[in-house]
Amino acid sequence: MTFRVMIIEDDAAMADALCDLCRRWEMTPGRIDDFHAVEEETVAFQPHLILLDLTLPYYDGFYWCGRLRRHTSAPILFLSSAGESVNMVAAMNLGADDFIAKPFDAALLAAKMRALLRRAYSFAAESPTLCCRGAFLHPAAGTLTVGDVTLPLTKNESRILLCLFENKGKTVSRETLMERLWKTMEFVDENTLTVNVNRLRKKLAAAGLADLIVTRVGEGYRVEEGET
Repeated sequence: MTFRVMIIEDDAAMADALCDLCRRWEMTPGRIDDFHAVEEETVAFQPHLILLDLTLPYYDGFYWCGRLRRHTSAPILFLSSAGESVNMVAAMNLGADDFIAKPFDAALLAAKMRALLRRAYSFAAESPTLCCRGAFLHPAAGTLTVGDVTLPLTKNESRILLCLFENKGKTVSRETLMERLWKTMEFVDENTLTVNVNRLRKKLAAAGLADLIVTRVGEGYRVEEGET
């Protein structure tokens, strides 16, 4: 399978370098030509992965991340010279999957890209539908069905629920979840997990499952079949 990577970067030299990096790893790059039409061009390209710069003409990467999440569950990797944790938290709140600060090592970026693609597209194929409290998790589709309501999930949200549903009735440690989501915690701020869980809880609350994920202080998270 050849993966398509959409590059949303207004620095022409950087965009060229990212395109070359994709080709070296046998991925098909696409790039935005009209920064008034980021949404339209990205949707038309149907990417498997999105590289999104934070500082862009007209609207910033945060804006486009929110807009693109309406159309795709493809992993979004933020690129930015502003590497403060507040930017990472904001990106994750809007649906991003990872973040790398400029200047970055090309090998590290390639490793992050390949890891996101591997987890996003191999995990779904191997995961069956699971149920808890009347909610049906469909990892392959990236959705959670509750009655007549279908909630779209990001890859990280799907992985969080899959891990919790697989361990229903047991507390899953934060370390286990972080390892499940990112494989290595070397480049991951621990607060990133909290942001992902909080964003997921908002979606669950909208479907009447505000208390599905229970926090065990100092231990981790769990889901249970009965009321908690």
